[in-house]
Amino acid sequence: MSATSDVAESNAAQSADTATDVMIEARGLSKFYGEFAATQDVSFSVKRGEICAFLGPNGAGKSTTMKMLTGFLAPNRGESYLAGINVATDRIKASEKLGYLPENGPLYTEMTPEGMLRYIGEVRGVSGSKLSDRLAWVADKCSLTEVWRKPISKLSRGFRQRVGMAHAMLHDPEVLILDEPTSGLDPNQVHGVRELITELAKTKTILLSTHILQEVRAVCPRVVLINNGRIVFDGPTTDLGSSEVEMEEKFRSLTSAA
Repeated sequence: MSATSDVAESNAAQSADTATDVMIEARGLSKFYGEFAATQDVSFSVKRGEICAFLGPNGAGKSTTMKMLTGFLAPNRGESYLAGINVATDRIKASEKLGYLPENGPLYTEMTPEGMLRYIGEVRGVSGSKLSDRLAWVADKCSLTEVWRKPISKLSRGFRQRVGMAHAMLHDPEVLILDEPTSGLDPNQVHGVRELITELAKTKTILLSTHILQEVRAVCPRVVLINNGRIVFDGPTTDLGSSEVEMEEKFRSLTSAA
């Protein structure tokens, strides 16, 4: 093989590594409902191994953006990518990389956590010992053992939220997009989820939407802040302030009406 060929092959490999280093990417995402703009030209990226908080007041465009990133909602303009895969043109392949916990995500309430998660695993093509291992892992990590065989309809909001988390993690995805993952949990459960997110970030990329600034300080080194459908801040969490009070003041200053 010639030196030129070696250089070309090396450059191609480096380009591939660089492309897959960005695991979540929004490129000019815009969504309109008539004349109302839910989001306008939202662009940001999250690299492999990052935990990034996605913040904003109610109605700012957080959930709309997350739905477009995951392919649950089509943008009017722009593109989204997961692990370098265009979500619009290769939805199935992109979904293999993704674990998504939507806000108030739907569950099969007539089923048990074990039954529902086993069904979801089989639909995703996981079977045999691998499925058994993953079921045992999510049951432990999401603290579902005590309700494993109870109907989901009988579970509290907190346990339902944990079933949703287990669903998102079951197929061991590279990317996790979590919308209010600690909603409805008690303080001990919240602490457990924060520890789990920190542990998962060793091998996964996580985009986390939350209203709880204490949670952001605890687990997220970086913040993307959206207001009125546009990104108004993207940087280290420490740039928002060194305390929760300072963060609240900065949040209000960035999201208050002009």
